Amino acid sequence: MKTSILPIFVLMALAFAPGVGQAEKADRNKPMNIEADALRHDELKQTSVFTGRVVMTKGSIVLRGARLDVRQDAEGYQYGVVTAEPGKRAFFRQKRDTLPGVPDEFIEGESEVIEYDGRADNVRFITRAEMRRYRESVVTDELSGAVIVYNNLTDVFTVDGQRKSTAGAAG
Repeated sequence: MKTSILPIFVLMALAFAPGVGQAEKADRNKPMNIEADALRHDELKQTSVFTGRVVMTKGSIVLRGARLDVRQDAEGYQYGVVTAEPGKRAFFRQKRDTLPGVPDEFIEGESEVIEYDGRADNVRFITRAEMRRYRESVVTDELSGAVIVYNNLTDVFTVDGQRKSTAGAAG
């Protein structure tokens, strides 16, 4: 099922427009398209749940997973949660703004769950998280950890690694 949700979900489009890094500003004005096997929308609660091979595109943004839950609060801020199939990871990619003459940069991230907070303007990659920055097609930075949080307003990211327990270790 291919669902074009521009008329119903145009406000949700802003939820993923800022994305990771200094988001491509042109993405904000692009239509959002979501392909999924099923959709459940609750107009009263301002929630939508897309399930089954979900692919969301909006300008340079690409988001893939098994489930996409989107909600909007009373003030118009949007929040989204993408969940992967068991044993797999959800995927996020967005072009970053660059100056003329500077090679294109992209941010990619994968994790079992990806959360977007429209109010705080940040993206969280949760469980088996990886984030990469590409300049053209060359990886320039690569991070991994249990949780990676990228704040688009401050251009700051944090990585929480997993503590590995050692059998018989004192502690």
